Amino acid sequence: MPRSIFLGRPWPQPGEPLWLDEDREWALALQYIEADVCPDCRQPWQDATDAKNEGAWNAHLVRCHACATAARKTTEFENNGGDMRGLHVQLTRG
Repeated sequence: MPRSIFLGRPWPQPGEPLWLDEDREWALALQYIEADVCPDCRQPWQDATDAKNEGAWNAHLVRCHACATAARKTTEFENNGGDMRGLHVQLTRG
C-alpha cells in the first residue's frame, strides 16, 4: 500500500497514480534499510560487523512453545517413516 494512502490520502480516481513519487522514495528507502541488516538477527550490518562491538550484545534463549510443538510433531512423523517433502505444519490452539 502506498504510504500516502496509508496516511489518509483518498483512493485515486481513474487516471490518477496509485503511487506518488514520494511514496516510491519512501518505499525504496525502507527497502534499503531492511536490506542492510543481518538476515538472522536483524541487527544493522554496520553495528553487527564492527569489531569494536564484539561482546556488545546479550543473548537470551526464549522457547516458542508453538514452534516446539510443531517440531515435535514433524520429528515424530519423520521417525515413523513420513515423507517430509512439501510438509507444512498448521498450528491450532488446543
